[in-house]
Amino acid sequence: MSSKPIVVVDPYFRRMSEVFGPADLEQLHSIVEVVWGKDEPMPLETAFEVLPQALAVVVCYDWRYGDVLNSASRLRAILDVSGGFPQNLDYEQCFARGIRVLSAAPAFGPQVAEMALGMALAASRDIAAGDRAMRAGNEKWQRASNVGTFLLYGKRVGFIGFGGIARCLRPLIEPFGCPIAVYDPWLGDGYLQSQGVEPLGLEELVATSKVIFVLAAPTVENKALLSRELLKRIQPGAVLVLVSRAYVVDFAALTELVLAGRFKAAIDVFPTEPLPLDHPIRRAPGAVLSAHRAGSVGEGHWEIGRMVVDDLEAIVRGLPPQRLLAAQPELITRYASLRTARLRA
Repeated sequence: MSSKPIVVVDPYFRRMSEVFGPADLEQLHSIVEVVWGKDEPMPLETAFEVLPQALAVVVCYDWRYGDVLNSASRLRAILDVSGGFPQNLDYEQCFARGIRVLSAAPAFGPQVAEMALGMALAASRDIAAGDRAMRAGNEKWQRASNVGTFLLYGKRVGFIGFGGIARCLRPLIEPFGCPIAVYDPWLGDGYLQSQGVEPLGLEELVATSKVIFVLAAPTVENKALLSRELLKRIQPGAVLVLVSRAYVVDFAALTELVLAGRFKAAIDVFPTEPLPLDHPIRRAPGAVLSAHRAGSVGEGHWEIGRMVVDDLEAIVRGLPPQRLLAAQPELITRYASLRTARLRA
């Protein structure tokens, strides 16, 4: 029998090759005894047999194993590779027992931030519209084709949310010399100022920013945070970039205002996916649309595996994990995706 600690690797719906590059998979096997590690869901009877001996469990989106925590006395960490935190997990028991619950969310920050910047430039300079016009043979040339476009350089940029994506996006914006304002009710003004950004109320941020990036995670407090009234405050010709979740925006109002030409939008996430073919946002000339592609680059997904392996190595050595995002007792029940995983009183 191996002397290495047991780690259950059950990443379905992701594939093993999607999460782990060859070198990281080899490293994983060198530091722990991997149980399961297949693309199909682990049979529950197998999970119930091995989990009491496991040091850690790698899951994707959902904790499928019920109350097995009660018998998993050696368990030290649950690592979720979906990008969020696992649903249907007893977080209260995890916190009480010192079981770390870790999310691969940081692995998605760089690729989503890169896409957000690209979509902002595509919208502000009408790059996609110019391409469509060229292909249709009805393009305008030089100055005539730049009516309504603007330079990003020096423009005020607003971030709604200052989590992992925003912190990856900020250095990409810095070369443009843009003052960055941030609205994030989970962070104090002093902390935001220490990060080189200006804390600002939501109404003022929306009204004064030339490019607005919607980067906030869905919570029980921010459904349709960008209401119709707030969307109407956006400057004429400004750009709204939506790359976190459509949940945060009144999407019907957004669609109407973009169709009316009030402002432009670059959108990677939608209320219903796939987006219905008859949805009116598809007809909006002022919209740059993307099919939820910002966080799904193959080489970007391998960063998940690198982070998982790095943190598992730390846990095996009795050290705190550093790379994945740890669940916090003060915040975990405020994520909208975890309504079914409330702390048990």
